Amino acid sequence: MLCCNRTNSSQLTFVLTGIPGLETARVWLAILFTCVYMVALAGNCTILFVIGTDPSLHEPMYCFLSMLAITDLGLSLSTMPTVMDVFWANYREISFDACFAQSYFVHSFSFMESSVLLAMAFDRYVAICYPLRYSSILTSARIAKIGLAALCRCLLGVLPSLFLLRRLPFCRSHVLSHSYCLHQDVIKLACADITFNSMYALAVAVLIVVLDLLLIFASYILIAKAVMSIASPSERLKVLNNCLSHILAVLVLYIPMVGLSVVHRFGKHVSPLVHVLMANIYLLVPPVLNPIIYSVKTKQIRRGVLRLLTPRRIFSP
Repeated sequence: MLCCNRTNSSQLTFVLTGIPGLETARVWLAILFTCVYMVALAGNCTILFVIGTDPSLHEPMYCFLSMLAITDLGLSLSTMPTVMDVFWANYREISFDACFAQSYFVHSFSFMESSVLLAMAFDRYVAICYPLRYSSILTSARIAKIGLAALCRCLLGVLPSLFLLRRLPFCRSHVLSHSYCLHQDVIKLACADITFNSMYALAVAVLIVVLDLLLIFASYILIAKAVMSIASPSERLKVLNNCLSHILAVLVLYIPMVGLSVVHRFGKHVSPLVHVLMANIYLLVPPVLNPIIYSVKTKQIRRGVLRLLTPRRIFSP
């Protein structure tokens, strides 16, 4: 029989692996991950502080950037407790309920980041294609509705897949291959038919991530058409430069996300180390790089960060 002893989910405990093959370097990995998390937390908190304290930045573009920073903070904080436990304390057990909650927040914030990037693409499209109507289209009320719609879309979209996961019996190995819980990692340990679960998870990923990516691509096609109608090459370059930060943020999120999905679904013979490294890159790189990208490429944010870090007398007249 495939399963003979089914474990009650309320009593079930999973074991987190960490990074296979690098157990002897646990302390060095702990230092590395701590530094990465601190950079992510400090960078996104700085972005929020700069935008919140500068009235000139209370514009649609920076409202969406604030949403992105909040999402990155949530993504970092959702994985940090178990990662720190694994590498600092060598504590690898996690209860089913805690794993369920962590998986929910990890996937919700991941999809939320995709939705926010789509909203930012819409912001760039309106700013470039309809500059005279920008403030009337992206009002405060409409921005709030966009943010609320993105939040509900992701939170409610992920919820059914995790309830479906909760109903499955687990009687095989309880060892997970990461230092935090991922839906696609947990579901492999179930000793029941997971076809419906997998199909639903795939449908949600397509309807959120793939759809968002296609709409972002479509928005840039329209932006490119508008830019080509500008006669001055210098003006074209200036307009495109305003989109560069967003394009980099899109690449930083989607390249690791697509890579992780491909490895999980088709990389059965790939080394477990590759799976783990891809998963950590996918969740840690965007929160770290997004604040750096926007601080370097956005003049107003850069000035705000410099003003925060530099004595005031340097900026005084």
